[in-house]
Amino acid sequence: MKAVGPVGKAGTHEKVAVQVFTDLFVARMMSATMTRQSRTATHVEMALRALREASVTMLAAIATLLCALAIAPGAGPAVLAVVLCLALSRSQLDRNLRGRIEAAVALPVVGVLAVGVGTLLHQLPWLGALVFVCGMFASIWLRRFGPMARRAGSLIALPFVVLLTTPHIQAAPASTIPAPLAPIFIALLALLWVGILHALARRLRFLPPVRAPERPAPAPTRESALRPMASTRMAIQMAMALTLAFTVGYVLFPGRWAWIVLTAFIVISGNRGRLDVAYKSVLRVLGAAAGTVLALAFTRYVGSHDATTVALILAAVFLGVWLRSLGYAWWALFVTVALALLQGFAGASAPRILWLRLEEIVIGAIIGVACAWFVLPVRSTAVLRRRVADALAALATAVDPAIPVRTTDDFITAIAGVDQLAPAFRASRLVTRHFRVVQPADWVDALAACRAPAIMLIEKGDTPGVAVHRAIGKARKSVREPAEILSALRDLRRSLPS
Repeated sequence: MKAVGPVGKAGTHEKVAVQVFTDLFVARMMSATMTRQSRTATHVEMALRALREASVTMLAAIATLLCALAIAPGAGPAVLAVVLCLALSRSQLDRNLRGRIEAAVALPVVGVLAVGVGTLLHQLPWLGALVFVCGMFASIWLRRFGPMARRAGSLIALPFVVLLTTPHIQAAPASTIPAPLAPIFIALLALLWVGILHALARRLRFLPPVRAPERPAPAPTRESALRPMASTRMAIQMAMALTLAFTVGYVLFPGRWAWIVLTAFIVISGNRGRLDVAYKSVLRVLGAAAGTVLALAFTRYVGSHDATTVALILAAVFLGVWLRSLGYAWWALFVTVALALLQGFAGASAPRILWLRLEEIVIGAIIGVACAWFVLPVRSTAVLRRRVADALAALATAVDPAIPVRTTDDFITAIAGVDQLAPAFRASRLVTRHFRVVQPADWVDALAACRAPAIMLIEKGDTPGVAVHRAIGKARKSVREPAEILSALRDLRRSLPS
């Protein structure tokens, strides 16, 4: 009997150890399954919300397009109508009374400026290029002056893209209004239709209600000549990229410079760091290649400059607006289809135009990446760390028991900012995982795993325990040391309720 006791105890310990291991394994499998299900549900929800928003935006664009064709027939005013609707929908200037007043003032001015710059590009190319570059620089540099200036800057920038596809916007002789007034009327029509349809969609609960105005941005750090602010650096990068693109296009590719400038503009706009620009340039080239092939096929079978082509252009724009939130490659693909169908092939050999266009797109992408990489570069890792810190700060505020009303809005918005950077870092991880120890994409995944339990904790309104507050504090401190971020975020996930 004495010999049996120890053996029995050892067997019991082994069973306990096996049971603990099994429980941990099952818990991790369940957590991973729940994370995958949460990600899938998030993607489905994003796709449905983007579909609704794209539907309302395209209805407004079509209504504005029909009105524009009625008062000023011609390709230029029609394209301007669609671009202004897309710009207004993304800038959200129409979401309240103040925004509608701002848009009513800004949109006509933008329309007139677009026509003026288009005329310069048509008649005095170098002067037009100078004005275009200065306008793009100003639109980005204005971001430093707060949300209203940021929205106005984006509204100024987006319509100028139309000048790269139809540089000289003018009304047809059959226009019922003077040509100089056409852009003003079209801008006001865009504001009218976007405002009416968005308000109706929100009233019918087809779109979510207007969110509360954003919190005031923190005061910017003082700028120096050696280290300018991010908005200044991005404005200088854009100006340099456009200057090089115009120069290369005018000197080496006269008559077909627009795609070089357009690609450089698209690749470097919305710069979230060097890695983001490089990733976007690859997607731009791949999407443009696929889009140009599709446009070539459509043009061969349905012709060009007819009702079918117009329908295909609108369908391509709709798909691009819808799928943009799911991946930039979709936007690049369908916008390229729309632009290729719009421009046509000018009577030249279609295969020859296809290869020339891809060559111009590649050159524009190289210019954009080079300027983002070597001209006052913005480190992508630094941008990601800043956004992770913002998400953790929003989480700390949302679970603070001293705050009487706690919501998930700021935390969800901050997490969405991190998600915007995720595709580029995940693509980089596939390439560098064998020789780079610290992978910022792992930070994104670890923070994403905290999303669902953190939202559940906030919505319950319960006071979190000391362990949660301690884990959040540790994670916020770890942002200063990249090597500690991953472990701190994983500790935060373990501290949150499942």
